[in-house]
Amino acid sequence: MLYTPDGSFDDYAYFKQSPSVVLVDTTVIAQAPVRFLVAGMGDALSTYFEARATAKSYSRVNASLPMGSREGFCAPAVGTHAALAMATLCYEMLLKDGAKAKASCECNMVTQALENIVETNILLSGLGFESAGLGGAHAIHDGLTILEGTHHYYHGEKVAFGTIAQLVLENAPTEELNQVLDFCLEVGLPVCLADIGVDTISHEELIKVAEKACIPEESIHSMPFPISVTEVAGAIATADKIGRDYKASREGR
Repeated sequence: MLYTPDGSFDDYAYFKQSPSVVLVDTTVIAQAPVRFLVAGMGDALSTYFEARATAKSYSRVNASLPMGSREGFCAPAVGTHAALAMATLCYEMLLKDGAKAKASCECNMVTQALENIVETNILLSGLGFESAGLGGAHAIHDGLTILEGTHHYYHGEKVAFGTIAQLVLENAPTEELNQVLDFCLEVGLPVCLADIGVDTISHEELIKVAEKACIPEESIHSMPFPISVTEVAGAIATADKIGRDYKASREGR
């Protein structure tokens, strides 16, 4: 991803050829800051929900990219069932092993749970989103980057909140939304705007965030229903309140 000098999202970087080899040393990851692993889980968290939305809308993967960005690439195509299956497994593995992998990293030790989450963050999420598409979560992340407070937070941390906002936008079942909130709280991912450095937000700022999330090239238009700036702004504000209230209830306040 490319950012402007002030820290706002600008564009994605695209390459004409994928890497020939991806080498991952889990002993290095186990010694790295735990926050890196958790942020990776935040990015991976969106994979299934964005893939599901894209599949429902029959959107073409990467179809929203500016034409200049596609030079040297295959034409956009509908995501595959295999990609959706990987995206689904990505979410299942996060729920199964995410907390255990975090504990392993906190101990600077490699366990099977850590191995599984490294595979989840890199392979399942990577292939899942590349081949099944993005939706609302990443577009909302991109919009949030115009807020200066978010600049000290990692991509995956902001995407985690974007995932919650996407679920609100599509009026996902309460049980599913609560499951995502529980996971985020368990591993230490943001569930509200304050968790990504935004303690207060004006109506004007909220609208600007939503406007950036809704530019014509954004992935939010892969959602299986029409998108408006007002609805996206409402989803962000509502997700913030739901997250704050849910977090407070879990903390016994």
